[in-house]
Amino acid sequence: MNMIHSLRTLPFLVLCLGALNSHLVWATDAKAVAVDEMSAYLEFVDYGGATIFSEQIPKAEYAKMIVIDTRDANQFGKEHIPGAINIEWRQVLAKSALIPKNKPVLVYCNTGSLSAQAGFSLRVAGWENVRILQGGYAEWKAKGGMDANLKATSTPQH
Repeated sequence: MNMIHSLRTLPFLVLCLGALNSHLVWATDAKAVAVDEMSAYLEFVDYGGATIFSEQIPKAEYAKMIVIDTRDANQFGKEHIPGAINIEWRQVLAKSALIPKNKPVLVYCNTGSLSAQAGFSLRVAGWENVRILQGGYAEWKAKGGMDANLKATSTPQH
């Protein structure tokens, strides 16, 4: 009886082992694809090429961009760049349908570190026109916010 039971379960075990093997091959392939994509991204981006300073953005350009605040909803609710949408940095790929690929994208957080991860994720996922706000919201605000470019480019009166 035990031998007959073992023979009946053999096809099931073979099927399970086959499925496990194909899953392991898929996982290995997915990892290789991810590594290839990241390598291609790192070769493509110039040093500092994915970042932009608030002084480099004329006020009128903000209206042409998708501005994404990658901080949590509580921080976004207190203050944010006018016109920005809130997508927490961990959710940027899950909510990527909200981000058009045909417009420039500016991502920011408080200092630039979390938004750099979000920007990197978007670039690897196929968004080509993504910039990270250097210094984040804190530096943007300290440099004059929407008027940072105007302040940086105007000639001082003596």
